[in-house]
Amino acid sequence: MKLFLAELLGTFLLVFIGTAAVVTGGLADVLPLGSIGVGLAFGIGMTAAAYAIGAISGAHVNPAVTLGFFLAGRLPAKDVLTYWIAQIVGGIIASLALWLIVSGQTGGHTTGFGANGWDVAKYGASSAFWLELIGTFTFVTVVLGVTSAKHSTAFAGLAIGLTLAGLHFAMIPVTGTSVNPARSIGPALFTGGAAIGQLWLFIVAPLIGGAIAGIVAKTGMFEKD
Repeated sequence: MKLFLAELLGTFLLVFIGTAAVVTGGLADVLPLGSIGVGLAFGIGMTAAAYAIGAISGAHVNPAVTLGFFLAGRLPAKDVLTYWIAQIVGGIIASLALWLIVSGQTGGHTTGFGANGWDVAKYGASSAFWLELIGTFTFVTVVLGVTSAKHSTAFAGLAIGLTLAGLHFAMIPVTGTSVNPARSIGPALFTGGAAIGQLWLFIVAPLIGGAIAGIVAKTGMFEKD
């Protein structure tokens, strides 16, 4: 139960802080603060989650990270489903909280809930897929690296948060940056429409990227000599 509640809370912090920065903070509409502001918001949310619950569950707050840890041999199989359910529920509750906040907006709320997606007039699904896969591989590799016995440091949470922020700077123009199925599911459910139709990519690509990172880590590249 502690693991479940920790991952639920951590994912809530990440998704709420990040998507609220887009929706109620309006950072996505304020240039040049758009990608920088949103990226920093998600990075700060990740850092907050890492230090808030890291000692309890490791602060995966991301099914792709959990899959990577499992395949790297650093998480027992019995905990994987618990982590995944908690993360998805945490992301949905974060979007529900955001919905409650904007539901009383004068004139009605029309700007969505920070869902991921790509503009089909600019990019094909293959571009979005490869970007999310490579971005998630990069992110999970960093998480596995800085939390390994060889590299463990009190600054691990900051390094992870900064990596997530940096990925947002690179990926926002294409997909809005997911690298995390739990971050995408809640906002898509409340946004509806095209966000639901494109949701599959933000589940499949990150899981593949996380799996590859876990398999690479299993080779022992992060372990002490």
